[in-house]
Amino acid sequence: MPETDPIAALGEVDPKKIGKDEFVMLLEAASEIAGSDTEVDLSALRPEQFARLISRASDDQVEAVMARPELRERILDEVFRRMGEHYKSDKAGKTEAVVRWRIGTDDDLLRYECVLADGRCEVSKDPQREPRVTITVTPTEFLKLASGNASAPMLFMKGKLKVAGDLGFAAGLTKLFQIPKA
Repeated sequence: MPETDPIAALGEVDPKKIGKDEFVMLLEAASEIAGSDTEVDLSALRPEQFARLISRASDDQVEAVMARPELRERILDEVFRRMGEHYKSDKAGKTEAVVRWRIGTDDDLLRYECVLADGRCEVSKDPQREPRVTITVTPTEFLKLASGNASAPMLFMKGKLKVAGDLGFAAGLTKLFQIPKA
């Protein structure tokens, strides 16, 4: 039986076959369908589908999507919502840390806080704790990183990802999460 869910079908789209504006409209429409009430749930889009979508999209396409504030926030909220599901508690051991994420620029910044403790990752949009590490990155680069389409060390070396705090801990952070493969 063919897949009829428009959100899940989004994962089958090949961004290389559509233009930047069509890519933005597609993600916007999917986001609106998913968020028919106030909560947005893009959970029908599997992590591997999301990773493939980002891997096939051009930088211009991803940047165009991230340039839309409401769409950017919906997508990032969904990525952070899933972090708890993709946290590898077996690899984390007794890790206890607070990771603060600053995504965007100083005048247009989204903040998230991940509390890693007791084998869980809990995310908040209201940072209140002292972070062990603060990571600052553009929305486009964050999406690439979260979808397995960019390397944190490479982004850091290119100056596209900034780290304040415990650099050693930050270097191993991606090992604590199941990063999807396209």
